[in-house]
Amino acid sequence: MNRLGFFLQRLTKAVFVVLGVVVLNFLLIHLAPGDPAAVLAGEAGAGDEKYLIQLRTQFGLDQPLYWQLWAYLKGVLSGDLGYSYRNQLPVAQLVFERLPATLLLTGCAFIFSLALGIILGITAAYRRGSAADALIMTSALIFYATPLFWVALMAVLVFSINLGWLPPFNMQSIGANYTGWARVVDIAHHLVLPTVTLGLFFTAVYTRLTRASMLEVMNLDFIKTARAKGVPKARIIRRHVLRNAILPVFTFASIQVGQLVGGAVLTETVFAWPGIGRLMFDALLQRDYPVLLGVFLVTAAVVVIVNLASDLLYRFVDPRIDATS
Repeated sequence: MNRLGFFLQRLTKAVFVVLGVVVLNFLLIHLAPGDPAAVLAGEAGAGDEKYLIQLRTQFGLDQPLYWQLWAYLKGVLSGDLGYSYRNQLPVAQLVFERLPATLLLTGCAFIFSLALGIILGITAAYRRGSAADALIMTSALIFYATPLFWVALMAVLVFSINLGWLPPFNMQSIGANYTGWARVVDIAHHLVLPTVTLGLFFTAVYTRLTRASMLEVMNLDFIKTARAKGVPKARIIRRHVLRNAILPVFTFASIQVGQLVGGAVLTETVFAWPGIGRLMFDALLQRDYPVLLGVFLVTAAVVVIVNLASDLLYRFVDPRIDATS
């Protein structure tokens, strides 16, 4: 199959996956307990039945579920994600205002965890059985088992409150009004703690996976042949072992993107990071269904796009796929 046909096939599947996610999320959200009209009425201080009926009529909540689903699907296909009851703003505006902050955080956490995890995994495999191997794998197990919110709280307590090295909250200094490179440095300074906190769990996963994959490849016949020919160990690791051992890590990393976005909800809440994770948390408490659906849709689309890109990149990472095709 040529690359254009492969891309079109994957793109078609991705569109159907996103549509399926939209329908499933809509049904699950509306089956959950809670009435957004009652929440709005409570905030307005008016809980009489007449006012509740008026709110339900205003936002289309009095219509049958299938009618609401059809109206929502038509809106999504036309680019309209709905209207926020609570914020009195279009959902698309709310979500896309917060999306860059989440993409910045998750992107940095992904690069940090993948790079550090591969380096530590290579080191542990290269020094198998040594004290460094034991230390790396023990640390990876600890960070894998530790709850993300606890790591975030301890990071704030140690590095912000006790040591004062890094800012604890928000994306940039409030009221500083930095511009240019000063603003970039300020955002990077605020980005350190949430990036490291979110990335540590995935660093542990990539470390263990890289080590296991490298040890498996190191026992294969072509590696033994290279050793018998006198090829230096460092060159064997770099040119032969790593190129084959990295394939499972690459595959697993593309799947982990969705979990990164999910972990960003806790991280953004603890660090008051103004992303869609925090927006989703607030919308859940307020029963703001359109915002929840909008966040779920955009998150699903991002995950599908990343997995589509990884499918395409995999053919460059592993040329044998093109050969077998």
